[in-house]
Amino acid sequence: MSRLGRSFASDNFAGAHPSVMSALAEANVDHARAYGDDEISLEVYARFEELFGAGTKSFFVFGGTGGNVAALSSLAGPGDCVVCSEWSHLHVDETAAPERAGLKLLVRPGVGGKLTPRDLQSAAHWLGSQHHAQPRIVSITQPTEVGTLYTIDEVKALCAMAHGLGMVVHMDGARVANATAALGGSDKLRSFTVDAGVDVLTFGGTKNGIVFGEVIVYFPQSGNPVVERAVRYAPWARKATTQLPSKGRFVAAQFRALLHNDLWVDLGARANGAARELYEAVADIEALGLTTPPAVNSLYPVVADAIADRLRETSFFWPWDPEQQRVRWMTSWDTTSADVATFAAAIRLCMG
Repeated sequence: MSRLGRSFASDNFAGAHPSVMSALAEANVDHARAYGDDEISLEVYARFEELFGAGTKSFFVFGGTGGNVAALSSLAGPGDCVVCSEWSHLHVDETAAPERAGLKLLVRPGVGGKLTPRDLQSAAHWLGSQHHAQPRIVSITQPTEVGTLYTIDEVKALCAMAHGLGMVVHMDGARVANATAALGGSDKLRSFTVDAGVDVLTFGGTKNGIVFGEVIVYFPQSGNPVVERAVRYAPWARKATTQLPSKGRFVAAQFRALLHNDLWVDLGARANGAARELYEAVADIEALGLTTPPAVNSLYPVVADAIADRLRETSFFWPWDPEQQRVRWMTSWDTTSADVATFAAAIRLCMG
């Protein structure tokens, strides 16, 4: 553990919010129906319908990778493949889990970690050929793995293109709270998800103040038959990918705490704000190459290896693009201004 007690490596390093821990303790009373049929789970399902609209269907899972694989498995038909960015979590950070589950990934370069409508057009070249995997699913990450953010119009344009080509759209929302906070708060949530045309969302919580758990959220209200079929298949896809929590009330209890009074958005905003504080504290150091304020809660400065090693004595962080000597500094819901000031001072000292 770093001397700060907190690192700038990942929001996965952060602990759970006190409200979440209290919710877990409160749920740990007597017996309750298993597999998401308990009263707390039913309450949270209803809360997700309030967030996204009537007809929304939600399924608890253990984690982000499993949630993505379960969601995509429920959408995929024989020979289907998934179009994603070369920087997507699916492609870079999930240890070939989609492929192991039989989901071929069709990787496209994108721009700034984001897919573009042109990427979908190029992928559609093989549609209809029995000799090639069929690009029927698009998966986008919001925000992306390089800290960029799809605008509402960009999501709409991608979904329109995808649907026009007969594809469905999955959104990996491991950091959906950070995106929601950056785009204007919970009132904007629907505008870049269900209202923009997204068909399925993996709604993250682990990086935003809970102990474990994510939610796969389906939007069959669009009337898309593929999504309607996926909802029917979802229970089996979740079980087959080992993502069915037997004691679902404990996942649900955490989300009940997170969704109460928009705590989830507040925590995302805290993490985003801490990243902006760090940027403002060190952006004048030209060697870091930080020219644009962070969209969400991560910075990608250039730091020479020897300096990075010295700086990690103060706070651990990950290398990101070794060829460019680029690293990642990520803030969390519990990163304080004092943490930022201490780390910024260490950066200045190590950079000379």
